[in-house]
Amino acid sequence: QAQLVESGGGLVQAGDSLRLSCATPPKTVMWYNMAWFRQAPGKEREFVAAISRIGTTTYNDGSVKGRFTISKDNRKSTVYLQMNNLESEDTAVYYCAAAQPGTPATIPSSYSNWGQGTQVTVSS
Repeated sequence: QAQLVESGGGLVQAGDSLRLSCATPPKTVMWYNMAWFRQAPGKEREFVAAISRIGTTTYNDGSVKGRFTISKDNRKSTVYLQMNNLESEDTAVYYCAAAQPGTPATIPSSYSNWGQGTQVTVSS
């Protein structure tokens, strides 16, 4: 299984920006659909954004739309999540995940590979 390693989390204030990175083995992002999920304490894992192997993006239509942007660099085999205008409700552990093409992008069970997660804490 592909090893996914997230980085870039931290403690920020409301209104700040962060960029998360997910490093993957070579060519992973060219073969798999990639996504970011998040999980806050006491809550279920929530879909944030996905990018297909050909670059099509899908976003959570709720609170992150218009503030978060998913992208990838095929040469670096890395997926990014740019998060702007962060809110306290964005506080969570953010996970990178990989799925076989053709599976539903927003459902956690579609994803067979997961990273260890990176903590994002937004103070108000």
